[in-house]
Amino acid sequence: MLIKYKSLSQFLILLCLCLFSQLVKAQPKLAALFVDNMVLQQQSTVQVWGWDKPSAAVTLTSSWNKASYKAVANADGKFVFKISTPVFGGPYQITVSDGKPVTISNVLIGEVWICTGQSNMEMPMKGFKGQPIYGTTDLILNSKNKNIRLYTVPRSSTIELQKDSKTSKWLEADPESVANFSATGYYFGRLINKVLDNVPVGLIHCSYSGSSIQAWMDAATLGAFPEIKIPVKGDTIKQVSRTPTTLYNGMLYPILGYGIKGAIWYQGESNYDNPAQYEKLFETYVKTIRAQWGEGDFPFYYCQIAPYDYAQLPPYNKGGKYNSAFLRDAQRKEADKIPNTGMAVLMDIGEQPTIHPPHKETGGTRMAYLALAKTYGIKGFNALSPAYDNLTIKNDQAIVKFKDCPNGITSYFKELTTFEVAGDDKHFYPAKAVIAGSSVTVTSPQVKNPVAVRYAFRDFVMGELYSTDGLPVSSFRTDDWDYDAK
Repeated sequence: MLIKYKSLSQFLILLCLCLFSQLVKAQPKLAALFVDNMVLQQQSTVQVWGWDKPSAAVTLTSSWNKASYKAVANADGKFVFKISTPVFGGPYQITVSDGKPVTISNVLIGEVWICTGQSNMEMPMKGFKGQPIYGTTDLILNSKNKNIRLYTVPRSSTIELQKDSKTSKWLEADPESVANFSATGYYFGRLINKVLDNVPVGLIHCSYSGSSIQAWMDAATLGAFPEIKIPVKGDTIKQVSRTPTTLYNGMLYPILGYGIKGAIWYQGESNYDNPAQYEKLFETYVKTIRAQWGEGDFPFYYCQIAPYDYAQLPPYNKGGKYNSAFLRDAQRKEADKIPNTGMAVLMDIGEQPTIHPPHKETGGTRMAYLALAKTYGIKGFNALSPAYDNLTIKNDQAIVKFKDCPNGITSYFKELTTFEVAGDDKHFYPAKAVIAGSSVTVTSPQVKNPVAVRYAFRDFVMGELYSTDGLPVSSFRTDDWDYDAK
C-alpha cells in the first residue's frame, strides 16, 4: 500500500521517529552461551562477548565485586569484555547495558570443561534408542545438584563460519537435564564436583554423532593436508558430520574463547580407516584448538576408542589398516607427543555387537582420574594406565617393560592369551607371556630370534593386562611395520 505525504518535511519527521524508535529498542545481544545458570571459570580473566550497534558504548557489572567494565562495539557490532572472576561460589548476577540492560542471573563461579567428540561423547545418559547405558535409572533419579550445570551446543553443520551458535540453555543437574546430557561428560563432571567438595562444575557439550576429526578443524589448518578436500561456499554438504570444517564452523568456532579449565574428547571411530593420517590430524587439532582458544596449553584428556568389530560396518573392510588396533595405537602414541594430556584406556569395555559401549561411566570416570591427578593435584592414587616403555631381546625372549605402574601389573591371575611375537619375517605368532613385576616376558617356540611384540592387537579384543590399581594396558606394538605385517 502506498502512503502519500503532504510534504517532504513530514516524511523526514516520520523517518526520524522510526529510526529513533529502533534505536530505543536496541540493546546488547549476548552470545548464546551467556544466559541464566551459566558457570564461569574461577580465578581467571574470562571473556564475555556479544553484539550491539557499531561504536556503541557498553558496560558490564558483576555482582561478586561490584566492578564495572567498559567496551565499545567494533565496526561489525561485536564487543568483548575481559572480566576477573573470584574463587568458586555464587549465585551471582551479571548486567550488560548500553542504556538498556540485559541481566544474567544465577551465575556460578567454578570449574568449566568442554566435552567434545562424536557419538560416544554425544550418547545421552538415557541411551540411544535400542542402545542402553548400564545402571543409569538410579543415577538419573539421584542427579539433582545445583552445583553441576549442563550446556549443550545445538547441532550445526555449515560451510560458512557462524559468529554465534544456535540458542541453548544452561541447566541445573536434575533427572530431566541429566537424562538428556552426554553420559561420558556427566560422569566426568560428577566426579570432579564430588572430589573437589562440591565446587561448581560447568560442562559444555559440543559433539556430533559420526563426526570425523576433519569436521572439527578449520580450513586454514586443514590446508596443511592436501589430500583433504575443503568445501567452499556453494558446495553441498553430503555428510553433515564428516565434511571437513563444517562442525568447526557451526558449533566450535562460535564458542572459542569461553573461559574453560580444560577439555575432554571421545572421538576416532569415524577415522579408524586411516590411522596414519589420524595420528597427524589429532596432534595438529589439539595444538590448533589450544592456540585458537587463547588459554595456553590447557588440559586435554581423551578416551581411546574401545575395541569393536569394524568389519560389520559398510563398506565391510577387514584386515590391514582397517584393524582398529592401528587407530588405537595412533592414539596411544599421542599421549607422549602432546603436552598436558592423558588417555583413558578402554580395552576392557568393548562390545563386539555395538560401537557404543554401555559402560559409559568407565570413560568419564577415567578421564576424571586424569584431571584430578594431573590438573588438580590430588595425590594418593594412580590415574595412569600402564604404558609400553621399551623392548629388550635376550636370546629367544622378548622382554616388554612398562611405565606408569609403580605397584606393578597383573592379569588378575588369568593366563595372558593376546600377546604375539615376530622375527625378521614380520610374521606374528601367538606367544606365551609371563608377568614379572612391571615387565612381561614373551616367547614362542616358532620364533627363535624375536624382534617385535604386539599385545591385544585385534579389531575386537578384551583386555587382559592391568595395573594393580585396575587400569587396563592399551593395545600396542613395538614395531613400525606397514599394515601388511601378519
